[in-house]
Amino acid sequence: MFVIIGWVVALGCVFGVFIAHGGNIGVVLKALPFEMVTIMGAALGAFIANNQMKVLKASAAGLISCFKGSKYTKARYMELMALLYDILQKARKEGLMSIEKDVEDPHNSPLFQKYPTVGGDHHVSEFITDYLRMMVSGNLNAHEIESLMDSEIETHHHEAHAPVGALQRLAGGLPAFGIVAAVLGVVNTMGSVGQPPAVLGAMIGSALVGTFLGILLSYGIFEPLAGLLEQKVDEGGKELQCIKTTLLASMQGYAPQVAIEFGRKVLYSTERPTFVELEGHVKGKKAA
Repeated sequence: MFVIIGWVVALGCVFGVFIAHGGNIGVVLKALPFEMVTIMGAALGAFIANNQMKVLKASAAGLISCFKGSKYTKARYMELMALLYDILQKARKEGLMSIEKDVEDPHNSPLFQKYPTVGGDHHVSEFITDYLRMMVSGNLNAHEIESLMDSEIETHHHEAHAPVGALQRLAGGLPAFGIVAAVLGVVNTMGSVGQPPAVLGAMIGSALVGTFLGILLSYGIFEPLAGLLEQKVDEGGKELQCIKTTLLASMQGYAPQVAIEFGRKVLYSTERPTFVELEGHVKGKKAA
């Protein structure tokens, strides 16, 4: 929703002021379809040539996500920490081996089924179960697991930022493609030098629309989308850091109540539940 609002404000101000100052919007609209096809067609071809198929697919999915609200809400984080609390509490009371079945088959685990939002998220459940499996095996200490977690989170970070980089490169190239379209328009104009001045003026104006459009698409459309996608990617990484901090605190001997408090502290302040909110949520789930 906010993406659409932002575009409406940007385009409304640009074209509204142009019209208010007596600009002939008809010249722009007449040249717009041809310049748009030239610029976006060239940019799309370069975008495909510049990226692997997995990045292209991730970019398409990322663009779609930009028009949706963030899934990383306070309610989701409270559910995540309640799940971690239940797992760690069960391991503390009944021993690490008691969570072996939950770790091996999270889809059929009562603990994970109790929290469908995060329990049904493939990436979250896989990250949790992978490191719980290592904790159950007892072959690695906290420092070794922390190092492995950092490596996985860093890999996730680079992989998730690939679409962001691709969109940023696309945005950086659009002004140049606008110049290409403008140069072609000037070449076309130079081939019609015998035409009346009014005709030549309209042709030159159409050519300049290409430069204008390339810059507008770059800084008004695609650069903001890349920035928004980057923010969404960072939110996904923060969730993994919360899991990491909680599990490591448990490995270092802290009680489940304290371990989830460690995890709560790494969340962004806008989505971070208060201590009382989290405690009440965990107790409510436990009573249910």
